[in-house]
Amino acid sequence: MTRWTYIFALICYAPIPAVTQVPAPPKPPADQVQTVLSQPLPSFKGEHMTVEVVRVHYAPGQSTPAHSHPCPVMGYVLEGAVRMQVQAPATSQPGPVTVYRAKDSFYEAPNGRHLVSANASQTEPATFLATFLCDHPTPLVVPVRP
Repeated sequence: MTRWTYIFALICYAPIPAVTQVPAPPKPPADQVQTVLSQPLPSFKGEHMTVEVVRVHYAPGQSTPAHSHPCPVMGYVLEGAVRMQVQAPATSQPGPVTVYRAKDSFYEAPNGRHLVSANASQTEPATFLATFLCDHPTPLVVPVRP
């Protein structure tokens, strides 16, 4: 065997160390992951934290009387459209009447006066999720005078 044959054989048949490459995890498509609400929250005591998610369904034209929520509320409309008006705590004027449609989200500060909460349609139902984040035992809804 010539020297070049020997070198060629070494190159061709020498063990090649395995190269292990960990693929990057696939990124979900942008339409699968989307932030729908980002809101700073008030200070909490943190000792008795609870979260309660409530499904609210309004029949066509249905509404609820004026009320307040002692805890912050994050809402997400699942179907239809809801009409809301909230007077923030410590303000003398109510906020604007706003219509939230399917895939819209909203935030209500604790102890605001919820003056209008209604289905925006007289013919179609509306459904939304209300997520309450509380740090003390309390009813989620407190009646108020309009």
